[in-house]
Amino acid sequence: MNVALDRLRRAAACAVACLALGASQVQAKDEVSVAFIGPLTGGVSAIGIGARNSASLAVALRNQDPKAKYTYNLVALDDECKPNVGIQVATKAATDKKIIGAVAHYCSAVAMGTVNVFHEFGLPAIVWGAVLPEITSGNDFDEVFRVNGTMLSQEFTASKFMTQQGFKTWAVIHDTTDYGKGHNKYFTKFITDAGGKILGSFGVSSDQQDFTAELTQIKALNPDVIYFAGLAPLGIRIRSQMDKLGLGDVQFEGASGIVSDTFAATLGPLAEGALAFHAGVPIAKLPGGRFFMAEYEKAGFKEPPEIWGPFSFAAMNLLLDTIEKVGPNRKAVVKALMDVKDAASIVGPITFDKDGQNELALITTYIVQDGKWIPWEQSEYATGQRKLKKRP
Repeated sequence: MNVALDRLRRAAACAVACLALGASQVQAKDEVSVAFIGPLTGGVSAIGIGARNSASLAVALRNQDPKAKYTYNLVALDDECKPNVGIQVATKAATDKKIIGAVAHYCSAVAMGTVNVFHEFGLPAIVWGAVLPEITSGNDFDEVFRVNGTMLSQEFTASKFMTQQGFKTWAVIHDTTDYGKGHNKYFTKFITDAGGKILGSFGVSSDQQDFTAELTQIKALNPDVIYFAGLAPLGIRIRSQMDKLGLGDVQFEGASGIVSDTFAATLGPLAEGALAFHAGVPIAKLPGGRFFMAEYEKAGFKEPPEIWGPFSFAAMNLLLDTIEKVGPNRKAVVKALMDVKDAASIVGPITFDKDGQNELALITTYIVQDGKWIPWEQSEYATGQRKLKKRP
């Protein structure tokens, strides 16, 4: 049996019993603060709120566990998916000596800006959603770890899948953040290695509204696929303008940043058939997916956990496990995290390599069908009942 999940189940089951004992019979525990950092406002706030809720759930379950050595206080901070704001809130957490560790970031551009802060102040940080490889591999900082996979495995899988579907040419639109540029770099490499051809690449700002110039040029290039490297709000605007410029028959493919309920719901029928590639597997297929969803629903959160919620939950649980093991000491927590190997979690075993990167490499291909992102193998596209877009 998964030891971590068994412990969590016992903690949830003991909650009512602990309350029944009465406050007078419960020995007071030292309080330890931990931080969650993510986008709680702005265009990708749905992802951040779901992840915050998931981290909060992990803390709540730990506080219900009578065997826990400490009482944990969660400090949730909004990085707005903006590097400058991320640095500010990361500094706020890092300079608060009561905060022993952080579970941080969905946006890669933000994470790239804060790694120096975590290192400078010695605050252990476990990334739960940002996918740029350089967050962990681009420095020699001991304090930075990551439970989710990176865009390297995403783009390798994407290039293999798309060429197997018979697509040969691509036009790329990417945002000009580290996230977009990173996906463009690795997608271009892997798709070229797989025999595909990039006809043109166009960088756009994250707040750009009109894409007439870029899409007009792309129309002249006549690609099989438009590949988008950016987050959902920008992807929604681009996809919504494609049909107006005669590109409705071009297959739309995106990085993991568009795998959001918001993308499918906002675009409606225009989202149908969009493809994307995401680290991990659907929540229902995770080792602890059913347990996680049952506890999440029981907690009464109004917002869904989104696809990244389980990673935030797993990261927070790992942080709490480590504090329980070595005590509320930043240096001791960093050292212990560096030695993590096959740690049980709801997303599968966690093992950090020399860079602090979890060795998780499993990637799921997603497609929008009838307004929802679903795994490719469960779709009618996989069975041939529906067809991807192929230009004549």
